[in-house]
Amino acid sequence: MATDLTDRTVLAVVTNYGVEQDELVVPLEHLRDSGAVVTVAAATSDDVATLVGDKDPGRTVTPDVTLDDVDPAGFDLLLVPGGTLNADTLRLQPAATEIVRSFTRSGRPVAAICHGPWLLVEAGVVPGKTATSYPSLETDLRNAGASWKDAPVIVDPAEGWTLITSRTPDDLDDFLDAVDAALAER
Repeated sequence: MATDLTDRTVLAVVTNYGVEQDELVVPLEHLRDSGAVVTVAAATSDDVATLVGDKDPGRTVTPDVTLDDVDPAGFDLLLVPGGTLNADTLRLQPAATEIVRSFTRSGRPVAAICHGPWLLVEAGVVPGKTATSYPSLETDLRNAGASWKDAPVIVDPAEGWTLITSRTPDDLDDFLDAVDAALAER
């Protein structure tokens, strides 16, 4: 039976090009089907062009708001999808790093998959946390003060906020189960 997430709110942060399709679209559909309200904040108001495997064109997603215009205070959980191009560009967006800090300062959960943890490294919020990611981020996370493990999903409530991380789209079932659990606790 699906978790009832009615009245839960999720903010997904992305750039407008290079988001791994399944790391954005699958969580959006899953969460919305479970009753959650999901808002997509992108760098600009232009459509988000997703990619499959960092190279093939994927589905297009229309953002609800821009990173600069969203108020992160009204959301229960932050979702950070990956995609190499998306994550590398997203971490250069000051509004995105401030959104991450807003969530972690207030003790609200953050869920990042694949290359998404790059944004958390840039925001300076991973010291003392245990995380997983796409394997190429292991050194970045360790250098930023996190412990890294190769696992389908890691849920770490240390440091006053919950961090949920996964490696790739292959781990989406485990990732979404952990996201559902975090939202159900809110």
